[in-house]
Amino acid sequence: MNDLRLPRLNLYLIAASLVIIVIGLTIMYIGPDSEANFEPDIFSFRRITVGPVITFIGFISVIFAILWRKKSKH
Repeated sequence: MNDLRLPRLNLYLIAASLVIIVIGLTIMYIGPDSEANFEPDIFSFRRITVGPVITFIGFISVIFAILWRKKSKH
């Protein structure tokens, strides 16, 4: 029967990827926002481009971390 558990390195890579996702979401969220006044900062390059790209890289790295296997010397 195959062992379906992930190795420890994969779990570390998944944890690092989740940190990258949180950083990307935080970049999109942080900024001067108020419900009373319109802030044009919501259309800034950081919120529209940088945050989503970092979040996307995090999601791709989660997939990579799950699928990555150490090469055996057989």
